[in-house]
Amino acid sequence: MSNAEGTRVVAQSDGAGRADAEQIPDAERPPGVERPPGVERASAAETAGSGRSSDAERVVGAEKDGAEQVPGRDRTGAWKIPGAGRVPGTGDSGTRTTTGTGDSGTRAATGTGDSGGRATTGTEKAEAGQVTATEKVPGGTPEPAAPASADPVDPVDPVDPVDPVDPPMDLTAQTAPMDAVVATAPAAQVVATAPAAQVVATAPAAQVVTTAPVDPVDPAELELTRPRGLPGLFWKDLAQVDFGPRRFRLGPARERLETASQSFLTGFNAVIAGETGRIDDIHEELRGFAYEGAGMACTTLDVLTITGGRRLRDLLSGQGMRYPHMIHMGAGWAYARLRMRPMWGIRSVHPLLRWLAFDGFGFHQGFFATDRTVGRQRSAGLMDRTRRAIFDQGLGRMLWFHECAGVDDVILRIAEFPPGRRADLWSGVGLAATYTGGASATELERLSAAAAEDGFRAHLVQGSAFACAARLISGIVPEHTVAATPALCGVEVDEAGGWTDTALVALGHNAHSGDHYQVWRAGIRKAWARRNRDS
Repeated sequence: MSNAEGTRVVAQSDGAGRADAEQIPDAERPPGVERPPGVERASAAETAGSGRSSDAERVVGAEKDGAEQVPGRDRTGAWKIPGAGRVPGTGDSGTRTTTGTGDSGTRAATGTGDSGGRATTGTEKAEAGQVTATEKVPGGTPEPAAPASADPVDPVDPVDPVDPVDPPMDLTAQTAPMDAVVATAPAAQVVATAPAAQVVATAPAAQVVTTAPVDPVDPAELELTRPRGLPGLFWKDLAQVDFGPRRFRLGPARERLETASQSFLTGFNAVIAGETGRIDDIHEELRGFAYEGAGMACTTLDVLTITGGRRLRDLLSGQGMRYPHMIHMGAGWAYARLRMRPMWGIRSVHPLLRWLAFDGFGFHQGFFATDRTVGRQRSAGLMDRTRRAIFDQGLGRMLWFHECAGVDDVILRIAEFPPGRRADLWSGVGLAATYTGGASATELERLSAAAAEDGFRAHLVQGSAFACAARLISGIVPEHTVAATPALCGVEVDEAGGWTDTALVALGHNAHSGDHYQVWRAGIRKAWARRNRDS
């Protein structure tokens, strides 16, 4: 339908797919507007029965021609604008933009729906009797444009006729919800002199949702929901790791070491509670211990439910993928608690790191059976030489906690063990001193000298290099690790961690047995020896 005909038809849907015919008296038709095609006069009987003027015009064939109507006047003489004063709700589909360009101004309107986008742009001349077209939206309420003809009147608050090119903004419009449309007034009544693309509507500040970063917390402050029923029986009390009741030596590093132990139990409880994601709320420096506890919980549940290690594999390949060393050590805790030998019932874990489960097994036995394992120097039975060596490495890690990071006390404690077990004990001490911390650089240099005097400096270095590799993989290298590595290894963290990679590559792709694991440890010691010889 052309501009010469004087009328543009506004599409509107009444919810049932049917348009009502509107009648416009000839006496009230704006000047210059002719009767559009498809309009016939109603008979006198029809107009008399409906209470309308005998000269009224009825739009026919509206549904056939696309359900188009011309805005009419009501009985008060005011123009009836379908949907005026309303803002499209959440049910609107798509994004609609209607832009009309007149001779002396620009009108832009923007509405935002749930999905997609459609834009309609037309040229509006400042001629009498012409209105702005609005796109019909199936299933929603159309957004009509303000009439451009003379004498537009609000049905509630009549105003004087104004220039059709510059209609006034409706200040009584309500603010639309943020998720439905971002605007502070009905879209058809937003007036601006800038291009449509530059019209910016501001949403209410109260509806802006922002997510604040979660501050890291100590493990004792992390709130977890204890599950009911059978899973609740596995819940661990953080008081279990208090050094006082366990008769561990007390010293300046007690708080640091107890906090690391609490992180372990917090990671265990997070898995039991089904809130594994909360582990990342713990301080970065302590997350490794928490994932060690998570490894224990996953292994415990996998063995008891005979899943073949599904939970443990998911943890290793998912959230805990940056902590493979600690998770495998935690698996050893589970087997020690269940009085079983690693890694029964667990398949498809790392072929070489799985031997670290025996390390965790030794730590658990030293921590919870201290009198037997440390006092009487007993080890677990039914283990070959390789497994017992890895067991002693875990026991050496535990001695760092048992002696509260006291260097002189650790040296004396290791001297009580038979010479055949000291090498692996020194390896565990080096791992714990570098990963956990608790001693100054000066004290660590004294520890290194004592290991050299005992003939096991290379084993101390190997354990420290393991700790460097674990920290580098996690992406978190705390200050105490940076300070401990030169004191124990004589090099920086990156170089010490690189020794583990070099030795691992030298094993090839099929390394999986306990003997391969021992060769890996020996390769690290050789790398350190070459470094000292070359320097």
